[in-house]
Amino acid sequence: MPTTDRVQIFQVSTLYGAATVAAAIDAGQFGAPGDARRLLLVSNNAEIPETALRLDAMTGYERIAARFDRIADWNETIHPHHPGTWSPRPEETPLWQRVLRTAWGLGTATVEVVVESIQVNPAKALAAVFAESTLQVYADGLMSYGPTRDDLPQSLACRIHRVLHLDLVPGLRPLLLTEYGVGSELVPDGAFRAVLREIAEAAEDDAGLAAAAAAEPTALILGQYLAVLGILTADEEEELHGRMLRGAAAAGHRSIVFKPHPTAPARYSRALHEEAARAGVTLTVLDGPLLAETFYERCRPNLVVGCFSTALLTAAVYYGVPVARVGTETVLARLTPYPNSNRIPLAVVHHLLPDLETCAAPRVPGAAPEDLAPLVRAVGYCMRPAAHPGLREEAVRYLSEHEGSGAGALHFPPERLVELDVRMPVRP
Repeated sequence: MPTTDRVQIFQVSTLYGAATVAAAIDAGQFGAPGDARRLLLVSNNAEIPETALRLDAMTGYERIAARFDRIADWNETIHPHHPGTWSPRPEETPLWQRVLRTAWGLGTATVEVVVESIQVNPAKALAAVFAESTLQVYADGLMSYGPTRDDLPQSLACRIHRVLHLDLVPGLRPLLLTEYGVGSELVPDGAFRAVLREIAEAAEDDAGLAAAAAAEPTALILGQYLAVLGILTADEEEELHGRMLRGAAAAGHRSIVFKPHPTAPARYSRALHEEAARAGVTLTVLDGPLLAETFYERCRPNLVVGCFSTALLTAAVYYGVPVARVGTETVLARLTPYPNSNRIPLAVVHHLLPDLETCAAPRVPGAAPEDLAPLVRAVGYCMRPAAHPGLREEAVRYLSEHEGSGAGALHFPPERLVELDVRMPVRP
């Protein structure tokens, strides 16, 4: 039993995020066992939650859930409202806190809230309901290296104690929430890797994974379903997957696995099978409720290829698998508006990973090169200039040094520079 009357609420919407939280708990970053009661609050933020894969259906979920004293479902709690859009009116928050304390058995305990995206619901709704609680943010992907998506009220920002994040690009520090003086803290690699192994153990009897392993694949293609985000059309995304397969085949891989996004349409798999037949390679689709990392654990491919998925970096950092990118230039050119939070993940992957379509050799990128942080900070400034005015001079210097380069034009469209009134220094 806890030695203090304290409850920690961990809000999660993905198994990858839940694994990040579990690793931080195992590493003692939320205190010793028994210091507080721990509640896992599961939310499904899909556009149509009823048709999306539930987190508790993911292989390995039960292993993660065992770390918590209680499980609650946010979608059920606020039904019929959507978790991505609902937030209580200010005058309703005291009532909602009483309702939640009763429903979740919190009593009068002090509450601490741990969320994955403080800028949006359901995190904002939880912060509003538990208005006196301390807040902590965990970042489960490459977006942590970019700026905070929206301005936060100071009354909210001052409650955030830290950002916990994975070391996906060793040496690169997150920009997320730094404008509010919030520091970041790494989740230890060893702890996260141990949780991934634990999740993979739960998949030992998975028929889909066994079938994929039996094909003796040497390459994995990662799907992201960019069409649902409005970045590409469905046809364009199909073609992007085809480019990935053709690149892997040209690199000599004869057995390839495709890991589609859980919400992607079945037509993507059918189209890729046709592409595989034309390329003369064996294709296996791994469309079960599995993390890509579970496949890495079981099969250890020689190549992982994708556009800008976080799973590219986990393959390299935690498994030592060579990685390559396809299509980042296409997506960067289409990404709107400029402050779109996918811009930094795209910039990082484009800068770090080789382009498979140019026959560049896949590799494990290692620590962040010296020129990555200046790029990220310059892009971050151009995304949110009002939030990071102190980065303007550094951004102008970076732009001056890369004036006329392909990278400069790719990451900094002229119309954005005009909008920000960023002018290149006059050369002597």
